[in-house]
Amino acid sequence: MDLAALGTAAGINIAVCVGLFSLYSILRKQPSQATVYFGRRLTTGARKINALSLDRFVPSASWLLKAWNTTDEEILATAGLDSVVFVRLIVFSLRIFSIASFTCLLMVLPVNYQGNLLGHKEIPYETLEVFTILNVREGSQWLWTHCLALYIITFSACVLLHIEYKSITKMRLAHISGSPLNPSHFTIVVRAIPWYQEESYSDSVKKFFTRNYESSYLSHQMVYRSGKVQKLMRNAGKMCKILKDVSIEQNHKPGLYHCGFCGVHSDSFQILSHESESSRGKTCLIDNGLVGKKRKVCAAAFVFFKTRYAALATSKVLHSINPMLWVTQLAPEPQDVYWSNLWIPYGQLWVRKIATLLASVAFMFVFLIPVTIVQGMTHADKLQKTLPFLRGPLKKKFISQVMTGYLPSVVLIVAFYTVPPIMMLISTVEGSISRSGRKKSACFKILYFTIWNVFVVNIFTGTFIDIVSMFTKFDHVEDLPAQIASSIPAQAKFFMTYVLTSGWASLACELMQLYPLLFNFIRRYIFRMKDWAISPMSFPYHTEIPRLLLFGFIGFTCSILVPLILPFLLVYFILAYFIYRNQIINVYIIKYHCGGHFWPLIHSTVIFSLVMMQIIALGVFGLRKSPVSSGFTIPLVIFTLLFNQYCRQRFHPVFQNHVAEILIDMDREDEKYGRTEEIHQQMHAAYCQSPSTPPDMSLAGSYHQPEEETIQDLENVTPEKEPSQVSLSWSVASTFGAPEPQ
Repeated sequence: MDLAALGTAAGINIAVCVGLFSLYSILRKQPSQATVYFGRRLTTGARKINALSLDRFVPSASWLLKAWNTTDEEILATAGLDSVVFVRLIVFSLRIFSIASFTCLLMVLPVNYQGNLLGHKEIPYETLEVFTILNVREGSQWLWTHCLALYIITFSACVLLHIEYKSITKMRLAHISGSPLNPSHFTIVVRAIPWYQEESYSDSVKKFFTRNYESSYLSHQMVYRSGKVQKLMRNAGKMCKILKDVSIEQNHKPGLYHCGFCGVHSDSFQILSHESESSRGKTCLIDNGLVGKKRKVCAAAFVFFKTRYAALATSKVLHSINPMLWVTQLAPEPQDVYWSNLWIPYGQLWVRKIATLLASVAFMFVFLIPVTIVQGMTHADKLQKTLPFLRGPLKKKFISQVMTGYLPSVVLIVAFYTVPPIMMLISTVEGSISRSGRKKSACFKILYFTIWNVFVVNIFTGTFIDIVSMFTKFDHVEDLPAQIASSIPAQAKFFMTYVLTSGWASLACELMQLYPLLFNFIRRYIFRMKDWAISPMSFPYHTEIPRLLLFGFIGFTCSILVPLILPFLLVYFILAYFIYRNQIINVYIIKYHCGGHFWPLIHSTVIFSLVMMQIIALGVFGLRKSPVSSGFTIPLVIFTLLFNQYCRQRFHPVFQNHVAEILIDMDREDEKYGRTEEIHQQMHAAYCQSPSTPPDMSLAGSYHQPEEETIQDLENVTPEKEPSQVSLSWSVASTFGAPEPQ
């Protein structure tokens, strides 16, 4: 692949991005698309009517200025700590790759180009290999520039990582201390409750905790396995909520509403809404009444304690001589509970973990098929041998550039759309009892799946046929290590086009919200449905964090070998900074909080990327017969591992456990200001497993959008806070009639 082909791929992506950005700036101003592009703002009640104007159909960059002017403090207040952690990942990537771009383009790229090992052509027809380390002669004294760049990137990354880890740790501690009425601090989940013939599970829990924790035990709530009756009642609850929202919309607009099928007046909707409101406080009574008889009690329960410290201490203790009985852990937040997995017997979890691990590995190997096809498409000569009918079209320069430079990355991206739902399904089967835990597990699986298939497999698949031929001939086997070590810069063309297609284009698609846009079009103009109780989306951390970390991994490992890739990565992270901040501010809502738990995964992945960069550089220096550079690289690997160990000892424990000192201070404040009784009264309702209300319906929110509303007005509305940690934590309690804490 030459510079002209790279320019063709870049030109196509730039045109696609500019077109989508312009289209987005117009669509976001249309009132009919408010549910797509302003879901979070509409849930906070931001609404203002404005007349039709020409400005609605003219592209503008006002959203870029809004994203730029929004501070991290505003994001923390409106979207929570997890969104801030995501933004800090982008900021870290911007900083480190700005340093890497300046260093490598200034020192490494000229050395690579002046190596003269591969020869030179005219600039437009230069192959990308002449800009890589492959063009440097063996034993060249200029390889010290690569080693120096390696030191600069590593030390800069470690300093920036330490700053971010320290800052996010402080924010996590503030997040814990700033949510004094969070019921999860007082609650533990008990699983693997032993069965006794003479007493029920509930009696066993009460007897066990009364005997062992009499001074701190408050009460408990058993977990039930829902059946068909509960699913029907849950659907009925959703329908009642929709009917209630219809009646509210009727109050907002004058005039009568008619049924879409027969034209009958819909006054009865208002009566139904009052009935649903009057029955809201009776849900727990139904839960323990007739419906409760239809449900099966599971060997799991929520146990409530009088103080936070008692719950924390109890969750960390081994309660039986058999570690598989009376297993405890701190409970997730009420909105974070994944009720469907609570009934899973604790003894099955290790079997499920092994099965899901094997399933993930099997899926990784199955995915080798599209990756192999993609690598075959990057080589025009091999493509002509495999598909002879393409010899004619491939002789045309433009078609050849598109098929070998642009199309392979597009095919791989389309194949990767199947990965997140499959990994989320596997993580669900794994048995996590929290939605955040399930999403974190899926994030981990998707991350290493993409690193394996995009980076590792693409490196070795391209040379697989050549490697096999070497072994069959039994000659030139000594060249095998050199060929493997040089395969990374040889695949520079694929990585660059992948950054352009999967990076730039995916960000443009994220901004456009293609699937919600299509769904909104079908809903409004085909089915003629109104915006009744539409639930905005929560942020897809499990797909976006692995994508950012993958590009960071590619940037680190290719920085000194293929420095020409760094400007494309830098543009990607600049676009990501504006686009994701815009989406967090306007589109996505917060359904539950993870407390910044994604940052340790981010830190570990960056360390892994640094170590891989150093090991690859060590191998290349050895094959380039530069013992001095190899000798100076070994201490760098040791330093990086020691730095990681320091961070694990200094910061990581705060993300694994709550700090007892903070919880004790919060307990004393509650006792001092007389909040203890109030908290105890509302504890049971917070984790009430109602069959008629899904766990996240109270958080999803609903909004009612006037047809003449314009989106320019929503831009100018000051962002309101998302429901705070306190109100979110007790929203389920208020659903069942419990009073809101003061």
